[in-house]
Amino acid sequence: MRNRFFAGLLTAALVDPDLVLVTADLGFGAVDEFAAARPGQFVNCGVAEQNMAGLAAGIALGGGRVFTYSIANFPTLRCLEQIRNDICYHHADVTVVAVGGGLAYGALGMSHHATEDLAIMRALPGMAVAAPGDPAEVDAVLADLLAGGGPAYLRLGKTGEPAVHRAGVTAPRGTSILARSSSESEVLLCSTGAILDEVCRAAERLDADVRSFPWLDPFDTAAVRDAASRYRAIVTVEEHSVVGGLGSAVAEVLAETAAAVPLLRIALPAQSSSVVGDQQYLRAAFELDAESIVRRVRNHLEANRGLASQIR
Repeated sequence: MRNRFFAGLLTAALVDPDLVLVTADLGFGAVDEFAAARPGQFVNCGVAEQNMAGLAAGIALGGGRVFTYSIANFPTLRCLEQIRNDICYHHADVTVVAVGGGLAYGALGMSHHATEDLAIMRALPGMAVAAPGDPAEVDAVLADLLAGGGPAYLRLGKTGEPAVHRAGVTAPRGTSILARSSSESEVLLCSTGAILDEVCRAAERLDADVRSFPWLDPFDTAAVRDAASRYRAIVTVEEHSVVGGLGSAVAEVLAETAAAVPLLRIALPAQSSSVVGDQQYLRAAFELDAESIVRRVRNHLEANRGLASQIR
């Protein structure tokens, strides 16, 4: 996902001299090609994320189109005040890019676990929030960000995420994508971010439909309302805190929808964790791997047997 993002960004920068990439003294290897090809459109601001956000806002207000880049929590939480006051308040054309969303940097501990970012970013007024699920979704979301501009937040995985979509997809701002469909399915699994492959593997065993939500804000409320009238259960899966992310967004829509349907939110607990390990290890530890998703969905369906028919 990271490599696909930089390839697309460089392609855009080659034809747009106003596009600027600002990084906080990291990403070398990933950003080298961009920096070599467009040195006048690349700034390394050093390990100073607050300065990075303020600098980006200034460049944008002067007519530039800016992408800031760092890992996990650092381009968001460390400089949240500057994002709120300098970027969002002034509607600056800045896209904040975080690589390693969720538990991708799991072995580095809680400081590098980006698990509250979606909730915090979608709470900021005027901030578009995107978390694509595979490289094809990165292409689609980046195309929209380049066309529509910021303020925006783009949450990426790290590297090596498998392709879920067999062909290119389109994802205009505020839409979702049906990633798997079965005519017999009574369950919809909703996913956001790089956990999409895990969700699809669980869906194969459950014979469930999968809808990917690469946009958390604006949110595809129409798709959720439609699902509420068609499925026996809706399940959200995200590598993020259970508070404020995809599960919360879906619950907000369902709370204002006449048709009711049981909802299961599969996410990280709203607590700090001292567990470390690689991403797959942590997914299993927090019951976010495919096997755990299957078990939790089946238990949920059994516990709610008959409820869907009673409330429709």
